[in-house]
Amino acid sequence: MSSTDLSKNSLSNKIAERITQQIITGELKPGEKLVEYAYAEEYGTSRAPVREALYLLTIEGLVERIPRKGAVVKSYTEAEIIDLLEIRIMLESLAMKRILERGVDFSIVEKMEELLKVMEAEKNYENYTKLNHAFHMCLIEMSKSEIIKSMYVRMELPLLSIQSMSFASEGNIDKSVREHGVIVDLLRDNKITEAINILNKHNEYVIISMQKLLKTNTNELKA
Repeated sequence: MSSTDLSKNSLSNKIAERITQQIITGELKPGEKLVEYAYAEEYGTSRAPVREALYLLTIEGLVERIPRKGAVVKSYTEAEIIDLLEIRIMLESLAMKRILERGVDFSIVEKMEELLKVMEAEKNYENYTKLNHAFHMCLIEMSKSEIIKSMYVRMELPLLSIQSMSFASEGNIDKSVREHGVIVDLLRDNKITEAINILNKHNEYVIISMQKLLKTNTNELKA
């Protein structure tokens, strides 16, 4: 969870994390109503912590409130999904520009190498989605820009929700691992410009893949 979270020990935070996990894994679908009393019963509490959890997730962009319906899992339009992915690309491109100016942080490259080892062994798309985000977050951290980092962190949960759909598609994880490996190798060799080119192609494919997935889903609904 990002900087808007309450204490890690708070009940409302635990409920928010539970709902977040259900959204990212697809257990809760876009537009699905979030029933306050069900979570209150599950956690043996009043509805107040549940409402606070839903408020936090509304700020994070995972939940929205609809008049006469209440809190539901936020549905993103195709245009909104592409906008989020393109904003992510812009932030990562800016981060790489800062890395080119300020140099590679090899301690972060080592962290990326360790992440990559875990990613290579991970076959569960839900877990891989989180590892993938952590990998890209390393690039943001390497930029040494708190502004870029704070803006990127604000997009974390919507991106996790969206990207989990992409990694659920067969073959996308293997392709992602290979490209991440190339990026790590290039950064280790201080070939930043080449790493930028690979990252740009990698991110462009994510957009194309998501557009195809959204088109397929739309066609299936019409069938």
